[in-house]
Amino acid sequence: MPQSPKKVGLFFGSFNPVHVGHMIIANHMINWTDLDHVWMVITPHNPHKNKSTLAKDYDRLNLVADAIGDNPRLKASNIEFNLPKPSYTIDTLTYLVEKYPIHDFSIIMGGDNLGTLHKWKNYEQILKNHKIYVYQRPNYELGELENHPQVTILEAPLLNISASYVRKCIKEDKSIRYLVPDAVYESIKASHLYQ
Repeated sequence: MPQSPKKVGLFFGSFNPVHVGHMIIANHMINWTDLDHVWMVITPHNPHKNKSTLAKDYDRLNLVADAIGDNPRLKASNIEFNLPKPSYTIDTLTYLVEKYPIHDFSIIMGGDNLGTLHKWKNYEQILKNHKIYVYQRPNYELGELENHPQVTILEAPLLNISASYVRKCIKEDKSIRYLVPDAVYESIKASHLYQ
């Protein structure tokens, strides 16, 4: 059966590990935009960054899949795992548009990223061909692209939780229950990830 065209928002992240803050943003984008789906794109290890704190690519992918559960409008995507490193957003978008020409791809990002978007590789091409949904972050300037016609600013409910805080709790043998979705909590407990 042929696929029908969908509006897909790409939510990129290390998700190291995925936590409830990420899931709230993904769900907010489904609820309050015209997006049909949100793909949570797990960013592979960047060869220029320190790898010691980053769990294996497929471990992070599986945790995102656990977090999503049976929600048909969210998807854990490993699309960048087999693309050249480092992953540039424009290259991923070009690949996705070729692979899924019927879908309309947008980007989901925090306000902190919008302020530096002009430094991204081929950012003009991204803006020309793709919508950008921005969730505000406190204490970050949105910059000169705030009023660009391709940019939509949303007031998403944000939690002040970071993946590094979750990892710190695990290392110090503190509970991460309620910081991560229940299925992620169970998986991390069973696999001893981040210990």
